[in-house]
Amino acid sequence: MALPYTHHYDLSFSALNLKKFGSSHLQPICCLRCNSSVSSSPFTEKHSLQRYQRDQWVYNNDNQQRPSLSCDDEAASCSVPADSDSIRLNDITLQLPELRKLLQVLKHKRESCGGEVPKSGLGDVFLVGTGPGDPDLLTLKAVKVIQKADILLYDRLVSNAVLDLVGPDARLLYVGKTAGYHSRTQEEIHELLLSFAEAGATVVRLKGGDPLVFGRGGEEMDFFQQQGIQVKVIPGITAASGISAELGIPLTHRGIANSVRFLTGHSRKGGTDPLFVAENAADPDSTLVVYMGLSTLPSLAQKLIHHGLPPDTPATAVERGTTPQQRMDLADKIKTAELVSPTLIIIGKVVALSPFWPQSLTEASRLVEV
Repeated sequence: MALPYTHHYDLSFSALNLKKFGSSHLQPICCLRCNSSVSSSPFTEKHSLQRYQRDQWVYNNDNQQRPSLSCDDEAASCSVPADSDSIRLNDITLQLPELRKLLQVLKHKRESCGGEVPKSGLGDVFLVGTGPGDPDLLTLKAVKVIQKADILLYDRLVSNAVLDLVGPDARLLYVGKTAGYHSRTQEEIHELLLSFAEAGATVVRLKGGDPLVFGRGGEEMDFFQQQGIQVKVIPGITAASGISAELGIPLTHRGIANSVRFLTGHSRKGGTDPLFVAENAADPDSTLVVYMGLSTLPSLAQKLIHHGLPPDTPATAVERGTTPQQRMDLADKIKTAELVSPTLIIIGKVVALSPFWPQSLTEASRLVEV
């Protein structure tokens, strides 16, 4: 299946001087700017017009006040008040009548096809990884499941291009999380999934990347196992693999990097300190890939240097990788470049092997010799 998804960008890299992170004296070898004509986000932002249009069915109750959809044409973001728990709870309250109605419709549909469904014959539940954003990177199995689903609960980092593949009769429900705003708690997501499964629906939980790599897919699997329900997991291409392949960066390379480590840069309390950086994460013969590391990168860089990572280790930060809005800049220039989430950070000698790295052939030969 060939999906239309053309994009063009001009790529180049520079080394990350970890020791002088944040210094105004850093001199990059070169820089990059994306040549994309598309400026809007490829993902579902928390109060975007696209979200409310896509989930419009759940706000159709005539007795409820619908969210305002008056938007700025360029920003494409709705006039919704500042985030707070009351905003979140109000949004859920608006959705409840149609959610209950859908449950009744699904139950009636299943019962009319052969009587009451026993507990062991609940609807199918799928955890589906949608990759880093480019729909061409979806597996065939993922496309088939997406197109036959009754209802799909999707995260923020499931791209709009992937959601365009959903069947015309299916229902979409946004359950995404972003810094400062969780449209649903993890426990509420569990209960929604269970309710639809008990109604006999084919339920698909859509997650960006791979559902079992920093995606909390294991928690959802565990929840269903405790309910005696089997969940089918369809893997996706995790951002580390998809983005590194897009840029020609081998995550491992004979004689240069004998291992790769995926790290979360996320701080559970929303601070600037990475959750966990092991001493052996600074191994110069390994490749480090940092997910969710925008806000904690300064502290992460200091810890890696403290544990022995050479200050001149090549590195790059890639925003919205594999989408038309892909943008990349120096990891030490994140603040000035105003990169936004999701941004993946790749640190290691293999970065210099990319065909887009300045004098990549010379650098590759030198590294192999060493």
